[in-house]
Amino acid sequence: MEDHADWYSEERATFGDRVAGAREAVGLTQTELARKLGVKVKTVRGWEDDLSEPRANKLQMLSGLLGVSLMWLLNGEGEGVDAPDTQAVLGADVKSLLGELREIRAEMDRATDKLARTEKRLRGVLAEIEG
Repeated sequence: MEDHADWYSEERATFGDRVAGAREAVGLTQTELARKLGVKVKTVRGWEDDLSEPRANKLQMLSGLLGVSLMWLLNGEGEGVDAPDTQAVLGADVKSLLGELREIRAEMDRATDKLARTEKRLRGVLAEIEG
């Protein structure tokens, strides 16, 4: 089995990965973290998606709220969170994907039914016109 000691290191993870991992480790949602920091959820999402980075004052608050060192957030070195259990992460991803597939299948079934009803109405209109 592969050693995951460097899971959140600069080489393996981004700033956003570390923020998301630490947030999840303390059991906060993006909405809850945003509220505690006094920022919009869109801002937290941007940090976790590596689209932006917090200013120094928010970075310090983030470090404190998440219980990790500032250096760990920035480069993966220092006090941080343990690597996620790969099996648990994969299991959660699989369950999430299966749920998403079920939703897509249900949407497709509804669309197929709607298509069939629309086609039947169209055939009726055409029959009246031709008839």
